[in-house]
Amino acid sequence: MTLKDAHTHDMQARTGLIGRAWHGLGRALSSLPGKLLLLTIFFVMLAQVMIFIPSAASFRIRWLEGRAADAHLAILAVDAAGGMPVGDEIALELLSGVDAIAVSRVWDGFNELVLGTKTVPEHLIEADLDHVNPWSNMIALMDFFFNQKPRHILIKARPPSRPDELVFVIVPEAPLQQALSRYSRYMLGVSLFTSILTGGLIYISLLFLLVRPMRRLAKSMTAFQENPMDITRQITPSVSGDEIGEAEKALAEMQKDVRDALRQRERLAALGGAVAKINHDLRNVLASAQLMSDRLAMSRDQRTAALGERLVRAVNRGIGLCQDVLAYGRTSERAPVLDATPLGALLDEAGRDALEILGDAEWINAIEAEIHIEADREQAYRIFLNLFRNALQAMEGQEQRCLRVDAVVEGDEVRIQIEDCGPGIPERVRDSLFQAFGTSTRVGGSGLGLSIARELARNMGGDVRLVKTDERGSAFEVLFKRAHLAEHQSLSA
Repeated sequence: MTLKDAHTHDMQARTGLIGRAWHGLGRALSSLPGKLLLLTIFFVMLAQVMIFIPSAASFRIRWLEGRAADAHLAILAVDAAGGMPVGDEIALELLSGVDAIAVSRVWDGFNELVLGTKTVPEHLIEADLDHVNPWSNMIALMDFFFNQKPRHILIKARPPSRPDELVFVIVPEAPLQQALSRYSRYMLGVSLFTSILTGGLIYISLLFLLVRPMRRLAKSMTAFQENPMDITRQITPSVSGDEIGEAEKALAEMQKDVRDALRQRERLAALGGAVAKINHDLRNVLASAQLMSDRLAMSRDQRTAALGERLVRAVNRGIGLCQDVLAYGRTSERAPVLDATPLGALLDEAGRDALEILGDAEWINAIEAEIHIEADREQAYRIFLNLFRNALQAMEGQEQRCLRVDAVVEGDEVRIQIEDCGPGIPERVRDSLFQAFGTSTRVGGSGLGLSIARELARNMGGDVRLVKTDERGSAFEVLFKRAHLAEHQSLSA
């Protein structure tokens, strides 16, 4: 390797090292602690800037007061000469000590030039130290900072030892600029040191009090998300009684609840799979039993035929129970496809099918033909079929069986009422009426019909609820959105 290649390789290594260092610094500053440190330094610097303006204004006044005090001492030195003329060299030396080009005074009504020339320089500004207030002082400071021309300052002041005497001093502005520049650099250094020191102390404090606990929370949540069933990934709450400690306790409780829920879901999934297999085999057994019970029901012997009919009804209930369990065991219903559905025809179809399965009853459909609902026809059919089956099964064995449906249109809502003349719903099952596998109102019931009906209705923006029940019968109300045929016709066109 030549010397040139070695030099090139060394430069590339240094460049790579610098690049990695900058990348690491960027990542550190973009983290929560880094942002916190930068914000702390920024706000401390901002506070120092806000403090600097009145501080610099006060420094300017003190500098001007110093020049006025030096000028008064020079006047006293001239007065000490006892009226003897002051030589040019002494005058220049006195003016040099004051950093002035002229010193005068007003005393006993006389205006006296003590030192310097009578010539007034150009770009002269006044600084009356007898009338100083913070606002005018800061305005004068801003004017001082933004000025680009060389100027002179006429200082007016009253010496503390001679309040009846007014001293005038003309000084160039350049020495004040130099003094303020040195003061500004000093204040900048103090501000940077204070900002970094304060930021570092706040950073270290918050790192232990806030950032590290927050990191621990975030790390625990990430680890728990990767494997919720691993108990070693659950956070152990600290003994701290502050908000972080409360958050850790809440997270630990939530992780425990989620783990229990997942464990229960796994068990229910396994149980559901087993039930599905049992249901499949049970349906085959019941299908065979149904064939034999049908033959018994057709027997010429009345007692055998009656037993056959009872067996047919029992087998049908068993098959219905298997179908309900399998239907509910599906993970979710398909998304409904809403369309304008004629309500009266839909109820006639569901009522006819329910009556064919569960026996005859007085059927009254008081729905007006023009009423249409926004619904998925198949899912709405299942809602009403479940409700009709429940009503007919509740009236099983009664001499009088009746089923009436009616509807009321209120704005954009259709309220469908389904009434029966059954014995009513026992009070013990009313609270769990719409819960899956809740207590059924009849022997052998699955407790799924109403739960499925409500779920389907709510998926379409409606609802199912019990509005009345007593010994004269029960009434359920189904809510759907009203369909406006004109809108549907325009959309189809």
